[in-house]
Amino acid sequence: MVEKFMQQATLLAWKYQGLTFPNPPVGAVIVDENNEFVASGVHKASGLPHAELDAVANALNISDKKDPCKLHELIIKEYKNHFKNHTILVTLEPCNHYGKTPPCSLLLKEMGFKKVVISALDKNKTASGGAKFLSEFCVVETEVLKEEGEALVTLFNLWIKKKPFIFFKVAVSKNSVYTGGVISSRTSRELVHKIREKIDLLVIGGESVRTDRPTLDTRLSSGENPPDVLILSKNDNFDKSIPLFGIENRKVIISNDFDKIVKNYNYVLIEGGENIYKSLKDKIDVIMIFQTSKTKDGKSFEFAKEFKRLNKFNYFDDTIEWKIRKDI
Repeated sequence: MVEKFMQQATLLAWKYQGLTFPNPPVGAVIVDENNEFVASGVHKASGLPHAELDAVANALNISDKKDPCKLHELIIKEYKNHFKNHTILVTLEPCNHYGKTPPCSLLLKEMGFKKVVISALDKNKTASGGAKFLSEFCVVETEVLKEEGEALVTLFNLWIKKKPFIFFKVAVSKNSVYTGGVISSRTSRELVHKIREKIDLLVIGGESVRTDRPTLDTRLSSGENPPDVLILSKNDNFDKSIPLFGIENRKVIISNDFDKIVKNYNYVLIEGGENIYKSLKDKIDVIMIFQTSKTKDGKSFEFAKEFKRLNKFNYFDDTIEWKIRKDI
C-alpha cells in the first residue's frame, strides 16, 4: 500500500520534470489512518508551494496558494495538529532550511503527522536534514522506492553541478517518424511551451528554421519569457519574416559555434530532428521524447541509443520518455 501511494507521488512529480529548476521536482500524497487517499500535492515551479505544502493545502481545500510564506503561516496558525492520525509520503526528503519558504520539515511537525515516508534522501547539504529533524516527533520511514525517487531528482542533481545543462527534445509518432509537421498533442505542446519559459537558450538547426518557419515562443503557456534562440547554421542569410525573428524581449543568434554561445547560458534546450541530434549528441546530457499513439508517414530515426531510460509514462494522449547519458 505504501509503495502504491509513493508511485502516485512519483508519477505526479515526473509530469513537472524540467519546470521546477532551480528546485527539484517533488510529489507528495497524504493518507488517513485507514490508508485511504486524502490529497496529493506537487511542486510546480520555483516560487510556488513545495509538494508538502501543496498537499496539505489541497487536503484542507485551500485554493489560494499565490504566496507560499503566507500559506505556510496560515496553515500552522489555523490547523496545528490537524493531521495527527495521517501519513504523508514524499518523493524527496522534506527541506529543513529557510529559503523562499519556511522549511517543510517544520510544517509537517506542526501539522502533527503520525508518519512521514520518504523515497530519496536529499543530497543537497543546504536543504537536507528533514528526516532527522522529523524523527524526533513522528515515525519516519526512508528509502521507499529509493531507485524511483533518486531517478526523479537525477536531472536536478546534474543541473546543480553542471553548467550549461543541455537537453534535447523531440516528438515522434508511434512508428518513430519525426518529420511532417505537428506530431504531439496540444497538451504536450503546452508542456513544451512551459519548459521554454524556464530555459535560457533554445537551439535549433538552420534547415529547420527555413523549412518550418517556426515561432519558438511561449504562446501556449503564459506567452511570457521567450528564450533566446541560437540558430545553428554556417549561413546567416535568413528570411527575417520567419516568425521567430519577430518575438520581443529575446535575442536571436545565428552561429555555427555551439560551444562558444552556450557557455554563456545555464539551461539549454535543443529542439529538432536527426541532423541536429547527430551533430550535437556528444554534448547532450538528457533527452525528452514525446511519442504519440498514432503512426504516420515520413522519416523515422531511433533517437538516444547512447542514453539510458530514467522513466517513461503516459502524458494525456502521448507518452513522455526521459533519458540520460550512459556515461554520466
